[in-house]
Amino acid sequence: MKVGVVGAGSWGTTLARYLHALGHEVSLWVFEEELLRIMLEERVNTFYLPGVRISEAIHITNSLEEIAARAECLLLVTPSHALRGVVEGLKEFVEPRHVFVSATKGIENDSLLTMSQVVRSVLGEVPFAALSGPSFSKEVLAGSPTAVTIASEDMELATRLQLSFSSDTLRIYAHDDVIGTELGGSAKNVMAIAVGISDGLGFGMNARAALMTRGLAEIMRLGVRMGANSMTFTGLSGLGDLILTCTGDLSRNRTVGLRVGRGEKLDAVTASMKQVAEGVRTTKSLYGLAQRHGIDMPITRQVYMVLYEGKDPGSAVTELMGRPLKREIPSEQAHS
Repeated sequence: MKVGVVGAGSWGTTLARYLHALGHEVSLWVFEEELLRIMLEERVNTFYLPGVRISEAIHITNSLEEIAARAECLLLVTPSHALRGVVEGLKEFVEPRHVFVSATKGIENDSLLTMSQVVRSVLGEVPFAALSGPSFSKEVLAGSPTAVTIASEDMELATRLQLSFSSDTLRIYAHDDVIGTELGGSAKNVMAIAVGISDGLGFGMNARAALMTRGLAEIMRLGVRMGANSMTFTGLSGLGDLILTCTGDLSRNRTVGLRVGRGEKLDAVTASMKQVAEGVRTTKSLYGLAQRHGIDMPITRQVYMVLYEGKDPGSAVTELMGRPLKREIPSEQAHS
């Protein structure tokens, strides 16, 4: 398969190397002019993946026209806030043969659209799949066993991509719930910030377990309201990704929360990070979706208030613990 990887962050570069090793013809689109120059001269992504060599056989370019011309599958791996602009740049070069796969985990701030909805708002009804699940790029590069989900409303497409992209180190499961897969992959970043804040405050494993479990519950409530399959959130793109991002030391979003919980200001934390922690922006979007759909998401609300309204992290945890007592599982769910 001819694959154009659009976005040369750590995950995009990792996927380009992985797909090339599988035998696909791979092109990689780089946004930054300086990074492009370095990658062409040194064959190393010194910005985001230092020390990892990129094969001469991977074509590197900053031309969207060129990446579209060379590919049949366009794998979108940009930060969520940049996706719309990139897709608009691709629009005039899109042909009927193109299939779009998003490996971006986020929700657009202003529109509150998921990445599939952003793509289709620009391009119309194009073949689309979402790739998500627990997958640190460093471990994929090392060949550590990894399992993820690829979801498309067209199960024939999901199955074809599953067969094309799977290997003996990366196992891919096919699914048809795009909105649930996207929401799980995005919202878990907000919960990872919450867990990081709790860890930074020194609250320990009990608090971490509670935040992860109740965080999953509120993600599921929103997802079901938005038309997702509730079982999606018990799978790799839901619970699996939540566990990894909330507990892994490589998690950028947990790191943001950890530093905020220890007293650092959000602006200083994000300014010091080379790569995007998607959960910071996604917190705004998830809070907006909760309000739009009338869903109670207390953890999301407290993370939003800490990040964007200057609330004291300790007070946020105290407020969560002081909420009125309630049943864990509503009676209509307990008997269904």
